[in-house]
Formats: sequence, structure tokens, C-alpha cells
Amino acid sequence: MADRSRDPEELEREIERTRRELARTIDELADRVNPKNVAHRGAERLKEEAGQVAKAARALVRPAEGAVDDYDDGGADGGIDKRLLLVGVGAAVTVTALVLWGRRRRRR
Repeated sequence: MADRSRDPEELEREIERTRRELARTIDELADRVNPKNVAHRGAERLKEEAGQVAKAARALVRPAEGAVDDYDDGGADGGIDKRLLLVGVGAAVTVTALVLWGRRRRRR
């Protein structure tokens, strides 16, 4: 049996409100899956992670105040400053991780 207590105009308003909500939801979903927006979010996430890696590398390279610098071998014998070596290794690890991450994303 039909529900005769509901006003047809009220039903039309409800249907229109539901259509607007659905349209808004579809627009939000389309915005989320837009390749340009997905790439932007990925780039932002990558910048954040790179910043965290850089911060961790700086913490490893810089000795605490007043601490003896165990990383520097003096350089008198022409040796490599160990801090530079650590930075180079960190950069190599970061580049390798980025290359592997990029290949993994392309395969999907």
C-alpha cells in the first residue's frame, strides 16, 4: 500500500536533496581519483618522508654539544671525513629507495 500521508511536494524535495548529496559525493570521489590530485598527494607525502630522512641524517651527522667527535679521523693522513661518508651512504640509500618505489608504482 502506498503511504498517502506523505505530501508529493515533500517527496520531491527529499528526492532533490538526495540527488544533490549524491552529486556532491560523486564530485568528491572524482576529485580523489583524479591522477593530477593523486600525483600531488604522492609528491607531498614524498616530501614529508624526505624531510624526515634528512632530519634523521642530520641527527646522525651532527654530534651532540660538548660530545667528542668520533666521526672525524683528523684528516691529517688524507682520510675521508666519516661524516661525509655517512651523508653519502644516506643519500645513496635514499636514491635507491626512491628508484625502487618509482618502479613499484609503475608496475601497478
